Amino acid sequence: MVAHSNVEGNAAAIHTGPRIELSGAETLPHQCRQRQHVAPSPESQTHFRPFRNHKDFRTITMTTSMLETGGFYWGPMTVDEAHSILKEEPLGTFLIRDSQQRDIFFTLSYKAPSGPTSIRINFQNSRFSLVGSKESFDSLFKLLEHYIASPKKSLVRPYRKVKLQSLQELCRKRIIETCGPEKIDSIPVNAVVKDFLNSFPYRI
Repeated sequence: MVAHSNVEGNAAAIHTGPRIELSGAETLPHQCRQRQHVAPSPESQTHFRPFRNHKDFRTITMTTSMLETGGFYWGPMTVDEAHSILKEEPLGTFLIRDSQQRDIFFTLSYKAPSGPTSIRINFQNSRFSLVGSKESFDSLFKLLEHYIASPKKSLVRPYRKVKLQSLQELCRKRIIETCGPEKIDSIPVNAVVKDFLNSFPYRI
């Protein structure tokens, strides 16, 4: 069931419960409905919709790579699976997974006071936003940092596949928190360390 709830009071959220399943043409984006008679080859089948331009392609592929580095991207996962994982976790625990909707890349699932909740993440004009929110960001991670820093603390910590982070990852996070991502290039360390810091320059 789709209900109107949010991270900050203005996003459409998905709660576990009875859902209406659409079939056939109803599940496809409008622009694809006239092409249903053309069977795609196995090589062309993908979760992601066609990209509008090369910039969008680079943004999504880089985002996916960084999500893998961050450890809280769970790839293909149903809403029920995500909510089951988060049910016993502390408030504000969150993860990113693939959206089950064809025209959406990612979904944010998190533990809200009312229970596990999922919100689709829009990607339009090379910017990320939560469905129903007017705030948008040029990076998915800036979006997450925004809600983590919010006084409401809707998001607190990511639910990672590996609970215990390595010493290198903890050091990177501390350096980013202390210096900020914009000052990485001025930190007096060698190029290898700078590349490591730049591979995930966020406080998450």
